[in-house]
Amino acid sequence: MTQSVAVRAVRGKEDLKAFLDVPFALYAKDPNWVAPLYVERMEHLDPAKNPYYQHAEVELFLALRGARPVGRISAQLCRLRSERYNDGVGQFGFLEAENDPAVFAALFESAADWLKQRGATTIQGPFSFSINDETGLLIDGFDTPPSVMMGHGLPYYAMRMEESGFTKAKDVIAYDFIHKGEMPRALNSAYKKALADKDVTLRPLDKKQLMKELQIVVSIANDAWSDNWGFVPWTEEEMTALANNLKMLVTGDYIAIAEYKGEPVAMAITLPNINDWIAGLNGKLLPFGWTKLAWSLYARPPEAVRMPLMGLRRKYHGTPLGAVLGMAAIGRVMKYHLGRGTKRGEASWILEDNMPMRRMIESFGGLPYKTYRVYEKLIG
Repeated sequence: MTQSVAVRAVRGKEDLKAFLDVPFALYAKDPNWVAPLYVERMEHLDPAKNPYYQHAEVELFLALRGARPVGRISAQLCRLRSERYNDGVGQFGFLEAENDPAVFAALFESAADWLKQRGATTIQGPFSFSINDETGLLIDGFDTPPSVMMGHGLPYYAMRMEESGFTKAKDVIAYDFIHKGEMPRALNSAYKKALADKDVTLRPLDKKQLMKELQIVVSIANDAWSDNWGFVPWTEEEMTALANNLKMLVTGDYIAIAEYKGEPVAMAITLPNINDWIAGLNGKLLPFGWTKLAWSLYARPPEAVRMPLMGLRRKYHGTPLGAVLGMAAIGRVMKYHLGRGTKRGEASWILEDNMPMRRMIESFGGLPYKTYRVYEKLIG
């Protein structure tokens, strides 16, 4: 006789370890899953270290059959999002579960009940934890590993969600670039045009003034995306956390800032795809993982990079100058990586209906290769 599913809130280190362990059994035979580092995930789930907790309430849930963990989910209510939209939406994330409708149903019920008790009328996700973190459920593109800070998934997840009453809210797209040793013609043209304009300055981020520079980057991002679906602004504390992460991972040339007549107007950020480096570590840095990661960081350029952030101030949206500045910022970081021998790039994620951005990316060779879906369901 099959044991019933019980769901309980995560309490203490043992439960948290079990929460983090859930996907390891699920993806044991999936060659494209990359185990996240325990140390990084522990920090992400630590209220004392993740600034998301400063403006959100979070509960983690673990599903069990007897003593065996068979699934997990988070439920979260972001105050900044609620103040901005006032639409009754609460969110869930970190969804992983065995292919059993009863497990999914129990997880969704627990998350929805928790959100409903706090006034939410709709549950939406997955977000782990916010739209500025991992967003959406992978529904297409299971045949390749995820890039850094992007999710993976199992093909049955979407079916389990939809039979539980969830419907599509929005798709986001990841684009793949195969570098051929030279910049695409459209991008190179914009880059050269920007360099020839005496009013335009293209420069890398100055790591000696990291906080000041990131204030510029976040200012552009918060302005550029303010009309985007689901947008939640970055906070000062989140910017500080970003700075701490970037110190070790990147040089200033991973980030480009385009200025027009002295005003920072556009920016592009790239990150090394550290998933290439941590694959095979099984989430652990000891005993030899630190050595592999340090060697990868400092001894050779990455084979692949991801561009998670690109922005252009709104007043330049839809203008010829804006198009040049945005593409020139992307061109500058691409030129840097091409010069180091980087072979692949990912631009992600892009809203499915952001056609100006999608057309621009496709004009210089980007191919859509993964689709992530945000789902929602009424709970009121």
